[in-house]
Amino acid sequence: MATVSLRLGDLVWGKLGRYPPWPGKIVNPPKDLKKPRGKKCFFVKFFGTEDHAWIKVEQLKPYHPHKEEMIKINKGKRFQQAVDAVEEFLKKAKSKDQTSSHSEEKNRRNSSEERSKQNSGDEKRKAGLSEGKVRKNMGEGKKRVSSASAERGSKSPLKRAQEQSPRKRGRPPKDEKDLTIPESSTVKGMVAGTMAGFKWQPSVSEPVKDGDPHFHHFLLSQTEKETGSTSIQAADSTAVNGSITPTDKKIGFLGLGLMGSGIVSNLLKMGHTVTVWNRTAEKCDLFIQEGARLGRTPAEVVSTCDITFACVSDPKAAKDLVLGPSGVLQGIRPGKCYVDMSTVDADTVTELAQVIVSRGGRFLEAPVSGNQQLSNDGMLVILAAGDRGLYEDCSSCFQAMGKTSFFLGEVGNAAKMMLIVNMVQGSFMATIAEGLTLAQVTGQSQQTLLDILNQGQLASIFLDQKCQNILQGNFKPDFYLKYIQKDLRLAIALGDSVNHPTPMAAAANEVYKRAKALDQSDNDMSAVYRAYIH
Repeated sequence: MATVSLRLGDLVWGKLGRYPPWPGKIVNPPKDLKKPRGKKCFFVKFFGTEDHAWIKVEQLKPYHPHKEEMIKINKGKRFQQAVDAVEEFLKKAKSKDQTSSHSEEKNRRNSSEERSKQNSGDEKRKAGLSEGKVRKNMGEGKKRVSSASAERGSKSPLKRAQEQSPRKRGRPPKDEKDLTIPESSTVKGMVAGTMAGFKWQPSVSEPVKDGDPHFHHFLLSQTEKETGSTSIQAADSTAVNGSITPTDKKIGFLGLGLMGSGIVSNLLKMGHTVTVWNRTAEKCDLFIQEGARLGRTPAEVVSTCDITFACVSDPKAAKDLVLGPSGVLQGIRPGKCYVDMSTVDADTVTELAQVIVSRGGRFLEAPVSGNQQLSNDGMLVILAAGDRGLYEDCSSCFQAMGKTSFFLGEVGNAAKMMLIVNMVQGSFMATIAEGLTLAQVTGQSQQTLLDILNQGQLASIFLDQKCQNILQGNFKPDFYLKYIQKDLRLAIALGDSVNHPTPMAAAANEVYKRAKALDQSDNDMSAVYRAYIH
């Protein structure tokens, strides 16, 4: 075993958890991203992805010595694209080096010519000096001697050497100081050998091995214990191939509304074994045809499945589902897992967690950010909190239904974060509607306003879609107006609980209440526009 020193700019194989080794480059972290305490690690940017992370030194290996072994065991398309990206990077670097080498050769030639000219000039000056000395002895040309000495002394051999040298000995130039990593670390790795001898240290907490290359896990980590502040760090989730390996656990799903329907469809597409239940049983028929099993009650689903997800409308529905007749709680026994994906308040989710755990069950809250289209496309953002082990057990399910997941710590954190996200979204939607109506009443073109917004900093898919809804008068629900109003109400209550003002959300909430009074509850949230024109 040889000890290999790693430094800034090195190409490496980085491994995080059970995810496969992935090619990356050691780079400087963003200034606002502090290094984790108590860990010897480097900040790595991974090729072929937008992922980056602090990686422990024992999970890093030099790129070139292990390239062949890595290519043999990893055959995925995304992996090959990442390797291709490395090769392209090396090709560009080589081309740059060759250009630099040609430039240096040219500089050396020029320098050689200059030295020849300089030596010739020195010889002439020496000849002049000798002539001057002769003249001095003869009592003539005293002035010329002092002039020649001044010219020669103005650029001594030592000074010329310093000017030609790239830097002073023992001291790096200023531009190199920024490239050094404060804490030098070494890793032990095989410079050559078979893959059998290429071992990685297991991490303390490891996610699942296989995953969707488009899916990213984000884990909450304490970085500043003194201040209690937290930071979210991205974990590399790039998999060996583009497919998802479904868990062998039996999955249950309760609630087939706008969001739940898309989620279940994607779970089935990715090969999960799913049992479904819905209050109106007819909604289950389509999924039965796609291969799902039918559960007669929530209790039955929970008792026959390993992990049961639920996604319902509000706190009352969430409580009734768990505590009501033939509810979830009746099917809970030690080892059973329950994941609530509903957007509710922290008090509700804490109460549900307590009763589930009291029966020996495991609990995770995992509300989702998105809409019907994103649910159908499997591109939701999942905010999870609670049982960390259960979060990891749900990995293949989260990969099937979403593009990103965040683990936010203890129960209640995800509920709070979800309400804040929806508060911002709901307030923004009300502002969009307000702007469009103001444009209309002042004689401005609403389409032109949208075109201007789409060319500016506010440009987004959300902005464009909601404005198009309004311009076309199409308010088919993608996110029910009644639910965004519910989330605004809960967010305002969250602010009240900590004596924090939420005047913008409160104003938006009143507009949505007006829209509900105009029978817009079951329309899309963009129907808040109608509150301004009636």
